Amino acid sequence: MRILVLMLAALALTSCSLRPMYAGGGSGAVAQGLAAVDVPPIPGKAGWLVRNALNDKLGAAGVTSFRYRLDVRLDDSLEGLAVLADDTVSRERRTLRARYQLVDAGTGEILLDATEGTDAGIDVVSSEYATIAAENTALENLSREIADRIVTRVALTLRDRNSGDQ
Repeated sequence: MRILVLMLAALALTSCSLRPMYAGGGSGAVAQGLAAVDVPPIPGKAGWLVRNALNDKLGAAGVTSFRYRLDVRLDDSLEGLAVLADDTVSRERRTLRARYQLVDAGTGEILLDATEGTDAGIDVVSSEYATIAAENTALENLSREIADRIVTRVALTLRDRNSGDQ
């Protein structure tokens, strides 16, 4: 009976519609598509951090001709949340939002138009240096998180586009 159950489970797994995202490794369609994405400069410190994280994750090093362009606009905000009796802020929230479009460089067609957002809480302490360091660390972490989410959505779009071409 156990063998029958195991065989049925194995059969069910082989018939599911799961497909590996990066089939073929670095020479696969999705990896090649990601490497062909150009990320133009994004204004501001957050833009610099997000663009660097995107370029690291896309793997476009050494690519000279790009098939796609990823246009990104960021909104970085820092707001005080908790105000003490003496009107000092004891907690802040840093929010990073990204609106991005994946554009086919040859046709100008918009393949993906989406937004991502994430935020982090920051304790405001008596040391101004420590607070500034915490704000900068939060921005670095949020930039990596936004880049991860963008690359995932772009990869899904490219995978679906490539499976439609076949």
